[in-house]
Amino acid sequence: MAANEAGIEVTAPTTGELVTEQQQPQPQPQSHKLDRKWTFWFDNQSKQGAAWGTCLRKVYSFDTVEEFWWHVFKPSKLPGNADFHLFKDGIEPKWEDPVCASGGKWSVTSSRKADLDTMWLETLMALIGEQFDEPDEICGVVASVRQRQDKLALWTKAAANEAAQMSIGRKWKEIIDVNDKITYSFHDDSKRERNAKSRYNV
Repeated sequence: MAANEAGIEVTAPTTGELVTEQQQPQPQPQSHKLDRKWTFWFDNQSKQGAAWGTCLRKVYSFDTVEEFWWHVFKPSKLPGNADFHLFKDGIEPKWEDPVCASGGKWSVTSSRKADLDTMWLETLMALIGEQFDEPDEICGVVASVRQRQDKLALWTKAAANEAAQMSIGRKWKEIIDVNDKITYSFHDDSKRERNAKSRYNV
């Protein structure tokens, strides 16, 4: 494994050998380009007294299928209180980002690391593969590793657009293959109240 600038270790997908930035495969003419560019982010909130977002670091940006598979990472390998994000390039995983400001998130919890890893990978593939009917409404996804229960959250742009959010929620629930109810909360509500009530559910 190799650590990049954010301290996240990257494993070569086939050999498991050490990989450095200089050894990263460069896009070739036969590379499979994605419809848009995406960026992985890392945030470790375990530092006491640190304001939210101050530890947020960009890990890697990619726009080909090959680069995605080279950098895909299991959130179960993260330390406690860490977050790993995949967002559209140009959007920061913050409430304050102009694209996210009026949005919200669908959330699902998991008590098993293996389930978190599976749901994370299925969500990543759905995002980069443009499987949602409202792709422009999607901002990104966050995997949050916690001591008691891990969480996956799918961030979207326009929280007030109920029809779009319900469509996204139903599709995501199908993608991650869960039977329990998943809920949607507005960022504005979460800013005012830590345990904000959900607005939608499927």
